[in-house]
Amino acid sequence: MTKSLANRHAFITGAGSGIGAAAAVALAAAGATVSLAGRRLEPLQATAATLGDRAGAIVTLDVTDEAAIAAAAEQAEAAHGPVDILVANAGAAASGPFDKTERATWDAMLAVNLTGVWLTTRAFLPGMVKRRSGRVIAIASTAGLVGYPYVAAYVAAKHGVVGLVRALALEVARKGVTVNAVCPGFTETDLVAQSVATIVAKTGRSADEARAELAKSNPMGRLVTPEEIADAILWLAGQGAASINGQAIAVAGGEVMTG
Repeated sequence: MTKSLANRHAFITGAGSGIGAAAAVALAAAGATVSLAGRRLEPLQATAATLGDRAGAIVTLDVTDEAAIAAAAEQAEAAHGPVDILVANAGAAASGPFDKTERATWDAMLAVNLTGVWLTTRAFLPGMVKRRSGRVIAIASTAGLVGYPYVAAYVAAKHGVVGLVRALALEVARKGVTVNAVCPGFTETDLVAQSVATIVAKTGRSADEARAELAKSNPMGRLVTPEEIADAILWLAGQGAASINGQAIAVAGGEVMTG
């Protein structure tokens, strides 16, 4: 395989599982050194073990903690050089009717899914602009492009991510940096596993029936895989995507089409 990202340093949040871990594998296979961030050490170490000598720094942090992000950025760049590729992947989802959504849930969804992307980007973007080279890739959701019932706070946060990406892309368009969002549909991750568990608990359906219900929204009739999302990330990180900027790319089997 061509090492198209040789001598590049990538930093991924939420890298212990799912999309983050798959992105780490894809970027490392393309030659990048990949630093991993997340809340729990053990999953990060497990991801790092799959990367061989392409594993970079391992840092535990909460993406809502500005000081922790700044320290993580300093640690990763001191050990492996400037970060060229940021994958802002960390996120969380909570569901419930709008009138049953408490303020704490609303605040948490915006903090993790939107403010976390803002804080993480702010830690690395100035260096990219100074070097006139960089890729910022935010993992949003099809919920950043359309509405879904019973997840109003999550939808609002992911719409915010897409708006942030579009605004920031215009600010840095002449500075050698691109900013894009990848918007997965329902994907085989822990978040979907939680959704399945919620459906089972509330409806009495089996786990297989709940998964099939989620997959119905995809015209292909299946859930998206983390590896498919990782492929989109890999493309956006490469030189061939140098003119792709400010885009929100749906990876959802045709569920969402924007034009």
